[in-house]
Amino acid sequence: MNVPRAEEWRRHGGYFSWRPAAEAASPVEIFHVEMGDSGAPVLLLIHGWPTSSIDWFDVAGQLSASFRVCALDFPGYGFSDKPPGWGYSLVRDEELIEFYLAEVIGAKAGAIVAHDRGDSVALIHAARCAEGRSATGLQHLVLTNGNIFLPLSNLTEAQRQALDAESWSQIAAAVTPSVLAEGMGASAFTPPRKAGDPEVEALTATFAYHDGINVLHEGIQYLVERSQDEQRWLTALASAPFPVMVIWGLYDTVSPLRVASYVWNEYLMLKPGGNRLYFIPDANHYLQADRPDALVKVLLDALEPADGRDPGALGPELGAPLLVDSSRARLPAAADLLHP
Repeated sequence: MNVPRAEEWRRHGGYFSWRPAAEAASPVEIFHVEMGDSGAPVLLLIHGWPTSSIDWFDVAGQLSASFRVCALDFPGYGFSDKPPGWGYSLVRDEELIEFYLAEVIGAKAGAIVAHDRGDSVALIHAARCAEGRSATGLQHLVLTNGNIFLPLSNLTEAQRQALDAESWSQIAAAVTPSVLAEGMGASAFTPPRKAGDPEVEALTATFAYHDGINVLHEGIQYLVERSQDEQRWLTALASAPFPVMVIWGLYDTVSPLRVASYVWNEYLMLKPGGNRLYFIPDANHYLQADRPDALVKVLLDALEPADGRDPGALGPELGAPLLVDSSRARLPAAADLLHP
């Protein structure tokens, strides 16, 4: 591998072995990265499909000035093992998160920032924490661009083909690491990334590692899991005892803005506990690559105690990220707003 971005990320990390506790699955080697002071507040970054923890390349270092930043590659992704037929699932990945936080890094509590498929893993974990079934406390949950309400998603034709076994068998041979990376670069980033761009080269390298293309079809079955359980997860989220932040890149067409708006309005706007909704202009699905500085600015704001300030831009510059809304106990009557 001669891809500077991928090589640098891998140099930051290491491995641990993990095996699901209650199932007859073979152990897998899991790649993970830690940055920052070991005594600082824990911030776990969770990646999506079909990418890996390298998605956080441009923000992890900045965040490590304030947090103990941790990230891992789930089985089937990035620099972790990718055995075919292993039984990839959201539930298993949440079990891995539990193990990682409690046993690998020894965290008693922390915050989570999730993206794409990682949002689903984080929602399972959040429900466990809210029910008192986790060994690690959750202090904040941050959800970024992902299909957290499938009826309003805009799945691509490629995603639908990868989901269906028959369709996948017909196109699998044509899907190479570079084809997948270049397709994503052209559609999920703003501005679009081309062949030879650092992000595209890094994606190609991580897809090629351990023949990751071979398990794409297995990995995307998480959408089936999500379709069965997302209502339960969102209902649990609405009563969770910790703050929930939603941060969205506005140019996303796969997980469009209507997804974030719906979840906010239906489940979080009246939820107690200082929840917030942020938008990042000029950012696509991979907001952490398109506007890394803006995302860091929003995260530092979101992970501070709620201060009651009004919605608005987080800076005077054009394209500054926006605090769109903060939760409240109830909506006032229209007439109440007309009196001093």
